[in-house]
Amino acid sequence: MVDIRYDVLGIGNAIVDVLAPAEDTFLVEHGLVKEAMTLIDAERAEQLYAVMGAGTESSGGSAANTVAGVAALGGSACFIGKVRDDQLGNIFAHDIRAVGVDFHSEPATGGAPTARCLIVVTPDAKRTMNTYLGACVELGPEDVDEDLVAASAITYLEGYLWDPDGAKAAFIKAMGAARAADRKVALSLSDSFCVDRHREEFLDLVEHHVDILFANEDEIISLYQADNFDAAMQAVRGHCEIAALTRSEKGAVIVGRDEVHVIDAEPVEHIVDTTGAGDLYAAGFLAGFSQGRGLPECGHMAGIAAAEVISHMGARPEADLQAFMQDKFR
Repeated sequence: MVDIRYDVLGIGNAIVDVLAPAEDTFLVEHGLVKEAMTLIDAERAEQLYAVMGAGTESSGGSAANTVAGVAALGGSACFIGKVRDDQLGNIFAHDIRAVGVDFHSEPATGGAPTARCLIVVTPDAKRTMNTYLGACVELGPEDVDEDLVAASAITYLEGYLWDPDGAKAAFIKAMGAARAADRKVALSLSDSFCVDRHREEFLDLVEHHVDILFANEDEIISLYQADNFDAAMQAVRGHCEIAALTRSEKGAVIVGRDEVHVIDAEPVEHIVDTTGAGDLYAAGFLAGFSQGRGLPECGHMAGIAAAEVISHMGARPEADLQAFMQDKFR
């Protein structure tokens, strides 16, 4: 048996986030679907980047944000993702290592450039994402180190990466390695549009490969094509060990095999930007789970981490999350 080196290994899109504020009229003018994540090509990415206002750039991507959150909470974390040997690839690698996440993936020397996500944040703090996946789509099973998976207590996968065939093969290899080493597999459904595209495959993953599922209200309703949240919550019971289901201001519901916990949302004085809320929710939950905490405490940690990240621009925590948690759990 391989010794555990990491609490969480994330596998996902290695993306540089570009965030800028804008009015709702900007979305209309440029044909953007509010609150959606839309995949765009290189030409569209250049077009949007040119018209966006002044913003901030940092390494991002859903699973990368989650493992950054785990590290911020004092956990050990590692990330696998594909970047190019270009300026944005260097930014991504530097940023994720700087927050305490190990990143061993070798940059590609050819092919598409490093991915970027252009995020427009409207005054109501809603984010609209336009993602050029670039080098991300070239992630394949050859990029997954089975020994690294075996050395990680939890392997965390993002549904966003389920589109390319190579990435699917990478996920399947990682899930197999985790299962062979008796480790946990966690999956985020990522986006209701993702679920619509891959419903049958996601249902199979949840049934046969996933131990911990993360989904928001829209995603879980879409997955089971349910009429409402309660019906979807009942539908997921028994299909995986744990389902952590978020409901924005209504808080969250944590569903275990024999237990259900309703967790109130953490109060936030002023919501600035909801980018990364789900990612940091997963980070808080997985950090708590890796510490051996019960499901209610994991849910509270998740809510606290999510509340911190939506109180400022950007998808990475700015406050000392470990100190935050110590204050809450004295």
